[in-house]
Amino acid sequence: MSKHDELEYKVLQMLMTRSSEGILQCNLWKDLDASSREGSRVTLKLENKSLILRERELFNGRWTYRIHLKRRPTEIDSIMDVPCVSCLEIEKCENNSNVSPTACKQLNQWLGIAC
Repeated sequence: MSKHDELEYKVLQMLMTRSSEGILQCNLWKDLDASSREGSRVTLKLENKSLILRERELFNGRWTYRIHLKRRPTEIDSIMDVPCVSCLEIEKCENNSNVSPTACKQLNQWLGIAC
């Protein structure tokens, strides 16, 4: 893995552990022990890949960027109680059949869709 790829990975890992408020770019480089030049290149690359958002922010009288993940990873807790996991008819479930996700009362109720 190249140094830039490794740095990209570390940036994404760090952002995943942070709350949705993101992190200032100037602080990110200090935490990763990277130069601002390396850091700027990595964040631009991640922004071009649509993995992060950069918002311009004035901090201590200087302009910097606040870095946010564009999409947060899905956590297993968010789908643990989906009714499909314990459904006895899961093997028969498919679109355009008698048992389908669109006609499933339990799934629609879990999703909050009125039947």
